[in-house]
Amino acid sequence: MPDEPAIAYIVGLYPGVSHSFILREVEGLRARGARVETFSLRRVPDDQLLTDADRRAARETSVILPPPPGELVGAHLRALRRRPGTYLRTLAGTLRSSAGGARNGAWKVFYFTEGILLWDRLQRRGIGHVHAHFANAASDVAMVAAQFGADDGVGWSFTMHGPTEFDDVTRYGLPRKVAEARFVACIGDYCRSQLMRISPPQDWAKLQIVRCGLDVERFTATERPDRPGGRLDVLCLGRLVPDKGQRTLVHAVAALRREGLDVRATLAGDGPDRPALTALVQELGLAGVVTLTGPVGQDDVGDLYQAADVFCLPSFAEGIPVVLMEAMAMELPVVTTQIMGIPELVDDGVHGLLVEPGRPDVLAAALRALAADPAARREMGRRGRARVAESFSAAEAAERIHALLGGPAASAPRM
Repeated sequence: MPDEPAIAYIVGLYPGVSHSFILREVEGLRARGARVETFSLRRVPDDQLLTDADRRAARETSVILPPPPGELVGAHLRALRRRPGTYLRTLAGTLRSSAGGARNGAWKVFYFTEGILLWDRLQRRGIGHVHAHFANAASDVAMVAAQFGADDGVGWSFTMHGPTEFDDVTRYGLPRKVAEARFVACIGDYCRSQLMRISPPQDWAKLQIVRCGLDVERFTATERPDRPGGRLDVLCLGRLVPDKGQRTLVHAVAALRREGLDVRATLAGDGPDRPALTALVQELGLAGVVTLTGPVGQDDVGDLYQAADVFCLPSFAEGIPVVLMEAMAMELPVVTTQIMGIPELVDDGVHGLLVEPGRPDVLAAALRALAADPAARREMGRRGRARVAESFSAAEAAERIHALLGGPAASAPRM
């Protein structure tokens, strides 16, 4: 049996608080015998490393920025001496890919500088393929490393999540990335269709479905007794940013409380919207009813899911959220929005309720219906866990990405 190829994984910030699925993917590949080395553009602050697994992954991860000056200069000198023409062509191509303007051009210079440093580290470690998660700066850096290292057999690929990148296709250079990558792992059919929309048909075969997944055995709930008085505890877990629509949930809770329903909500996570959400809770008189926990690590999320009756994600834009998978694996019914990739995971009335985005009244009606029917909540929860176990398995995702990475696209570099 041939030796497994060495693979680099690069992410803008790894291991990130909300990127536990990447950590699981890396672990799954290693369990299949792959040598995977992880790279992060920037170092994760210590206060964001919330679990032992995060801290261990951070110790094992090579950080690109800020680079030691001697290493950076040395990498560029080695690259320039080795293939001066390729070096200049790679730089020129990177600059041409700019969306325009001095700021965008400067960022492209940074990506080129970082990409050559990444190429140098790949060469010294005998790594022949680099895979980026997200079509953002990490993929730009990976693309530069592969462009310059093409004669060494270096290839690259990326996982496309969305939806942020779909908002500005030009800025993120999606058509060019699809054209130059050896393959693109799309997290779902909606994601893949959006790349098909902006790519020529000859590139569609590169777009492969690799769904993020869970080890459902890590998310096992105990039976939830009915609460006295019909109380309903709602959990919302995610970054506190406008895209997640947490304000809609706060207004829905306020409306239900005015009706006399004992509904409470926990907003777990952190982000730039936290001060505004805190102010809104105070303004609506929901102190003690709506709780903001701050950031939560994977070691603690199970307790939050277990303590809840319903999981709510009122997002305005999503791919296929892993937090929904986690909640469903914990046998929670979910209330979420009928947008983008979410219906690929949640069937309305089967695993939970799908509602129109941005509608506190409709969201309140869904929560009201579930508050009145504990039996329906339990049945939706059971079906939700079965759905995740059947179609969103971490083992299956790792097997799929392993097959893609282990083919000719990931051949070892020629030294």
